[in-house]
Amino acid sequence: MAVHGLCPLCGIRKAKRDCPAVRQMICAVCCGTKRLVEIDCPDSCAYLASSRSHPAAVVQRRRDRDLEFFVPLIADLSEPQSRLIVLLQAMVVRHAADAMPAVLDTDIAEAAAALAATLETARKGLIYEHEAATVPGRRLAAALGDLLKASNPGARNLARLETDAAIALRRIEQGARTAGEKLPGDAPPVYLGVLRRVLPDVPGEALGATGDAGGGLSAGGPLIIPG
Repeated sequence: MAVHGLCPLCGIRKAKRDCPAVRQMICAVCCGTKRLVEIDCPDSCAYLASSRSHPAAVVQRRRDRDLEFFVPLIADLSEPQSRLIVLLQAMVVRHAADAMPAVLDTDIAEAAAALAATLETARKGLIYEHEAATVPGRRLAAALGDLLKASNPGARNLARLETDAAIALRRIEQGARTAGEKLPGDAPPVYLGVLRRVLPDVPGEALGATGDAGGGLSAGGPLIIPG
């Protein structure tokens, strides 16, 4: 048992906690995030007992880590772009719930990139539908595209919707491509896991919303990130 070696679960951080389940030293992050999820912790584990005694602290640490990754992706977006990214990401979560084969972060990145490229091309006066490289990605891109079409903004506001949607989709692509690196030790799909934990509850009817006076999709208000 290597006390000062790397964690055998993530292979990144130093192993500092003696885990009776895997019978090796593991890092604190894997201990906290994989406890009773990927690790079959015995009741005798002192860290398990401590987490049960102080669950609020564990939840808060998980939330703080999620938001430290998520907030910079949306911090400088306008209000219409913030509404769009919430609805687009909510559709990602809803689509992934029943998708077969399962949706991975690479599929999310491919879908967002393809749809963003299609919108960017349209803004240049060219009609060309870019396609994701994976089948799950193409299916997700179609679902996201249908959501945008359902907004029905009208010709006057179509250009603004396409511009805002392309920006929101590029942020989704960025999040999906970087989540695994920035949140090492999280079980994949990492970005999808973050979305499931941090997104506000978007009602189903909002995912079929029609355009508002401003010409974009509306979830009924600005984006609110739980604190």
